[in-house]
Amino acid sequence: MRTETTTAPATTPGPRATRRRGPVTAVLIAETRLFLREPGSLFWVFVFPSLLLVILGFVPAFQEERDDLGGRRVIDLYVPISILLAMITAAIQAMPPVLTAYRERGILRRMSTTPVRPSALLTAQIVLHGAACLGSAILVTAVGRIAYGVALPERLPGYLPALLLAVAAALGLGATICALTRTAKAATAVGSGLYLVMMFSAGVWLPVQTMPDVLRRIVQITPFGAASQALEQAASGSWPGWIHLGVLALWTVVAGVAASRLFRWQ
Repeated sequence: MRTETTTAPATTPGPRATRRRGPVTAVLIAETRLFLREPGSLFWVFVFPSLLLVILGFVPAFQEERDDLGGRRVIDLYVPISILLAMITAAIQAMPPVLTAYRERGILRRMSTTPVRPSALLTAQIVLHGAACLGSAILVTAVGRIAYGVALPERLPGYLPALLLAVAAALGLGATICALTRTAKAATAVGSGLYLVMMFSAGVWLPVQTMPDVLRRIVQITPFGAASQALEQAASGSWPGWIHLGVLALWTVVAGVAASRLFRWQ
């Protein structure tokens, strides 16, 4: 699966616009406009996770309550899984090719000579894709509730930190891919490979809660495996396991530090 990405800004904010709005705000507005012009990215981040949830809901067995799931249905588990799918798409596949293309074409280097620093573009991309992840999460939750009567998260104070940590970990991994790859093609290739691995660890093909014990323990040390468990626990009324939240926090810190130290502007 490959998303359409924009490889160069349409315009560079002028000095007046930069002074009036601030460099980060000006770049964020420009990047948002470019992102909204990409139907491929919009589909895979916003539409596909909810569409997948709708398709899975047509499987009769997925709407039956199961004793081994504590009286929950498989479709209930796929709401957090679909939310994680949007994060994986935005952070692992959509963001890295854009940023590496900016660096590959010398845009970041040229920006260093203007009032708009290259870090403003990096910040704008992280904020934009983070907001896209949260927006898709809201849409998936609404579709699950309206289409299949999936209950809203019962432990919201625990659900929100788990959701935000999952977004942060995903964006940290995406930034690390940007730091380690030199070209947009390389970023796309690496992202595509990791995409399949992350989909499995998030439970897209087999929910983490239904995996064999040994496999589940292995998957739970991955960022999206831990996120799947934490979100499902909060959604069912329990507080997310501190181990799962700790795994997410650790991945966020490690990926963030690695990205900040390895990232090159040119």
